[in-house]
Amino acid sequence: MLNLTIDNINVHVEEGATILDAAKKAGIYIPTLCYREDLKPMGVCRLCVVEVKGAKNLQAACVTPASEGMIVKTNSPFIRKARKTILELILSNHPMECPACIRNGNCELQEMAYRLNITDIKYSGEKSIFNKDETTPAIVRDPNKCILCRRCVNVCGEIQGIGIIEPHHRGFNTSIDPPFNQGLSKMPCAQCGQCVLVCPTGALTERDDTDKVFDALSDPQKFVIAQTAPAVRVALGEAFGMEPGSIVTGQMVAALRKMGFYKIFDTNFTADLTIVEEASELVERLEQGGKMPLITSCSPGWIKFCEHFYPELLDNLSTCKSPQQMMGALIKTYYAAKNRIPPQKIVVVSIMPCTAKKFEAQRGEMVSSGYQDVDIVITTRELARMIREMNIDILKLKPEDYDFPLGISTGAGAIFGATGGVMEAALRTAYYFLTGEELKHIEIHPVRGMEGIKEVELEIKNFKIKAAVAHGLKNAKELMERIKKTEVQYHFVEVMACPGGCLGGGGQVIPTNDSIRLKRMKAIYDIDEGKNIRRSHENPAVLELYREYLGRPLSERCYQLLHTDYMQRPKILTRD
Repeated sequence: MLNLTIDNINVHVEEGATILDAAKKAGIYIPTLCYREDLKPMGVCRLCVVEVKGAKNLQAACVTPASEGMIVKTNSPFIRKARKTILELILSNHPMECPACIRNGNCELQEMAYRLNITDIKYSGEKSIFNKDETTPAIVRDPNKCILCRRCVNVCGEIQGIGIIEPHHRGFNTSIDPPFNQGLSKMPCAQCGQCVLVCPTGALTERDDTDKVFDALSDPQKFVIAQTAPAVRVALGEAFGMEPGSIVTGQMVAALRKMGFYKIFDTNFTADLTIVEEASELVERLEQGGKMPLITSCSPGWIKFCEHFYPELLDNLSTCKSPQQMMGALIKTYYAAKNRIPPQKIVVVSIMPCTAKKFEAQRGEMVSSGYQDVDIVITTRELARMIREMNIDILKLKPEDYDFPLGISTGAGAIFGATGGVMEAALRTAYYFLTGEELKHIEIHPVRGMEGIKEVELEIKNFKIKAAVAHGLKNAKELMERIKKTEVQYHFVEVMACPGGCLGGGGQVIPTNDSIRLKRMKAIYDIDEGKNIRRSHENPAVLELYREYLGRPLSERCYQLLHTDYMQRPKILTRD
């Protein structure tokens, strides 16, 4: 342990701790912009500068190691003046568009200016001018709002293992861009949106499709149907001041109905359907000697990453569409026919925790219904903005239920929102398909939690199933390399592009960090435990769907509507 003094307070910290760590332990606040607990400290914004006795210059607290006997000041007049000057210089090259910015009211730069009592920008002069990048359906980059904190660089390279955005040029001309200043659409970008989650300003945002939804809702010729993903219901409340992990399922449904949606269905229903199809696929490969391991396909960010970097493993991917796309296909076929609604008059709006779902919905192969399966995708954040714009007080709404029949789901469908959830749900059903008996202990704890790569072995009939779970694309990369080198042998692998799974998706409420992810995760498992039915193959509406329309799992109609294929995409892109 090290002993040091910060603002006349004696602090004891472990060797390797920084001054910022020590200050937190002492309950002393030091402002930061580039720093995040879940990212490698960069020390580039310099707002955390402190005075260290004996040092010639001010030191960045986030990267300066604590040392024995160190004496630190964090709040002297000189330090306060230095921090204000640093922030004023940052603001001097920032577009003052706060009222019209998507991050207005939830911007760390704005919050820091308030904290440091910035009332005037003393420095004026030339401002950097960059082109806006709106080339992808999921993410918009506005480099003019970038403060060069490098959080996006860090998360894309260190957490996701892709590294397609990086600093270019020097000094006043520095910018954070993809190589050759190309648009993100030209890059092997997974469009996972983790860069959006960590950006402190409006430099990286989701593409806003709320006006498309409003236009559809105001069209009397359209039947606008919403579907909501498992992880949205445990995060939406945060946008309205509720504690992370608050479950607002019923209030969310009530708000959507109040907004004018014709029907509100639950993506958990098609999560159950996905499990029945995917578990059937696993059993078929086990019994017929198919390609192993079977790798899950419900995370569109992971699928795009695999298409770029692991095309040799595309045959290992489950052919199942994601629950979002299955729901869209069923609404425009099964539901449309049953209710005598022309499918061309239906607008399917998906409410997702994920920016990559926007990309997935416009993939050319997602038209098995004869129409685009899903028309519009909005994120949890976009839904929150729409609710606010329509003056709906979601906290005062009485909970309402999803519409029948595509609103019925099990606990297994709910846990899709957490890393390991797809694996756990699939093993519950695969066990039944292989043995004709129910798995007695359905909570498979080894696949739960935030460990990057998790493994489990389960004996089912004559098979000893070895499975693995990875979340975050860097962890996925590590696992795929092991599989390629045959260092490990698995039967079943789940991959989620985002840390924590969908509950940590790029479209979730900001802030999202590991402590918030854990609270959302607990809420998702609470939903599972609270359900009367916790196995996908017991969902009565899914069983009725098979009897009435699909036939059996993996039938010809199932393959037509619920399954898809993949394509190899270039790994390295060059200048036009």
